[in-house]
Amino acid sequence: MAAAEITTAMVSAAFGATAAQPKQQDDDPFRKGDFVVYPTHGVGKIDKIGSEVIAGHKLDLIYISFDENKMTLRVPVAQARVTGLRKLATPEAMAQVMTILAGRPKVSRLMWAKRAQEFQAKINSGDLKMVAEVCRDLQTAANGSAPSYSQRNLFELAIDRLAGEFAGVVGTDKADAVVKLTQTLLDGRAADTARSERVREDAEAKSSERAVSLAPASV
Repeated sequence: MAAAEITTAMVSAAFGATAAQPKQQDDDPFRKGDFVVYPTHGVGKIDKIGSEVIAGHKLDLIYISFDENKMTLRVPVAQARVTGLRKLATPEAMAQVMTILAGRPKVSRLMWAKRAQEFQAKINSGDLKMVAEVCRDLQTAANGSAPSYSQRNLFELAIDRLAGEFAGVVGTDKADAVVKLTQTLLDGRAADTARSERVREDAEAKSSERAVSLAPASV
């Protein structure tokens, strides 16, 4: 596996954080074997936690492997939380995600370039709910129009990130997770379409009733 480089800035920040701050008790520390989420890479597994001398400083590092892209990431323990590293979501949080996926897509009037930046930022935030919102909002339009190439790429990146964590939480493989998440999106869109149709029919029925009540009575 290729190892991601640690920058001088990261070393300085980690060393400074370790030296300047009193040692705090972590209520839920990272441990070898934990599956974790790194914002810009998705789900990985902690292979080990050990020390290494970098740029003249001895740092405690978390070694995280990402099997899909054959990469190992080294994250300073002192900077782990700051970088957004976290453990997998709880089943309760995943249930909330499924509710988001089944909801109505948010319509935005912003130009696509601006929206694309916002979607990318949400995906890279590592926030599970934000990633779910991207999946929901980038579905194929209700009128059946095909998404643009960039829209499709962002959707696939978001669903891939979400599926990786879903698979780890519920104990399934990633391919099955994609199927389940996609079906939730489709069911949500179908339910939303049905609700819209009922509202339209009710409005037409009320309009017809008003027209009848206003019609002149026959003599």
